[in-house]
Amino acid sequence: MPIKVAVIGAGSVTFSRRLIQDILSVPELADVELALMDINQQYLDLVALLVRRDVEANHLPTRVHSTLDRRAAISGADYVINATRIGGLEAFALDVDIPLKYGVDQCVGDTLCAGGIMYGQRNIPQILDFCRDIREVAAPDCLFLNYANPNAMNTWVANQYGRVNTVGLCHGVYGGWEQICSVIELLVNEGKAPADPTCIKVTTKDVDIICAGINHQTWYVQVRYQGEDWTGRLLTGFEQHPVFSRTEKVRIDMLRRFGYYSTESNGHLSEYVPWYRKRPQDIPSWIDMSVWINGETGGYLRECTEARDWFVTEAPKMLTAEPTVYSYEKRSHEHGSWIIEGLETGRVYRGHFNVVNNGAIGNLPADAIVEVPGYVDHNGISIPRVGDLPLGPAAVCNASISVQRLAVEAALRGDANLLKQAMMLDPLVGAVCDPCEISQMTDEMLVAQAQWLPQYRDEIPKAAARLAAEKPLGTRTWRGAARKE
Repeated sequence: MPIKVAVIGAGSVTFSRRLIQDILSVPELADVELALMDINQQYLDLVALLVRRDVEANHLPTRVHSTLDRRAAISGADYVINATRIGGLEAFALDVDIPLKYGVDQCVGDTLCAGGIMYGQRNIPQILDFCRDIREVAAPDCLFLNYANPNAMNTWVANQYGRVNTVGLCHGVYGGWEQICSVIELLVNEGKAPADPTCIKVTTKDVDIICAGINHQTWYVQVRYQGEDWTGRLLTGFEQHPVFSRTEKVRIDMLRRFGYYSTESNGHLSEYVPWYRKRPQDIPSWIDMSVWINGETGGYLRECTEARDWFVTEAPKMLTAEPTVYSYEKRSHEHGSWIIEGLETGRVYRGHFNVVNNGAIGNLPADAIVEVPGYVDHNGISIPRVGDLPLGPAAVCNASISVQRLAVEAALRGDANLLKQAMMLDPLVGAVCDPCEISQMTDEMLVAQAQWLPQYRDEIPKAAARLAAEKPLGTRTWRGAARKE
């Protein structure tokens, strides 16, 4: 029987079109029914038009529907994919700009730190609504694939409180895997000129990894090349690498001190721990400004804002370009299409997924969302037991899990005190701000984001009253330590 795939937040033209291309590149999935849903009619119409044109050009029987009605999109769906950004760029700007007033300098702010915690507060009510619709109108045993950040919080809520089988997906593991291959290639070819025909090329097909931890703080605990474990040799390679030694200073320092390389980009990682962004004068020494993801203040917000402007002016020109040719060999490494293929065809796929721990990592909480290896086939998604993480990486992850737990419970209850506790325990916020500053910053963010926080309707007037009565503490007027003008 043909399956139905619903994409919630389908108005992201590049991501949605790529995801659909990946799915429809699988011959057995050509007769899928696609339901595209977004709250922005303009974005949705353009994506739907491009997808229909591509489908027709590839002579596929795929049925494509677009709608502003989420429940209609989910109705009868076998798979629901979440690619939403609750609050859009308006809320995202508040996640970055308000903490800056209190000295909290974020590169991204979508996973942890002040911005990620508030992003979770906006997401969680919507995730629960998505799950209610899935339980009530989707196909039995519908699988919810969550791409939206904060990935761990969203996936946690959907599984435990939404009562829907949910897997969180992220491409971070693959990016770091490619970096590790580049480092091994540098080491095995040491002393050879780049043009030397005897140089050995090292790709992800040659290097086997085991990566485990939590989303955006996952650790390459095993790296094997030609039958040998290269984990202990990576530091030397990264320090010598002509690019990574400059762009990945935080990740290299974490490797130096904890013994294992971490998945997430330099800019992301720098805001999840307390050491690299707490003093403005020190931030430039840990980051690289050539690409936003290497640590630029508000870098991802700038990137997204420019992408929105591009959408308005340039994306319509895509309609005059040649349609996309679907090819199984040219699929991306995003996990979604591979999971669907494995479940529907039985072909085995191995990837890294965000799932309820349930003992996969022995020294992280059983109910937390962990990112670990998994296998997919007709039997479902199977998660092996990784065992214990090394003590240092486990401690880093446990600190973040405590923040996630508090943030999730705060969002579920609409509890401002729990929310402030999450902020206090966040590694970077706690390194920069004192308790009074954290309390006032949280109140300011609650008031500014009231329209997206229905669960705080009783708390927001109290927060506003406190702000009116207190001496302002968020008095910085800077744009951060590392802005690209």
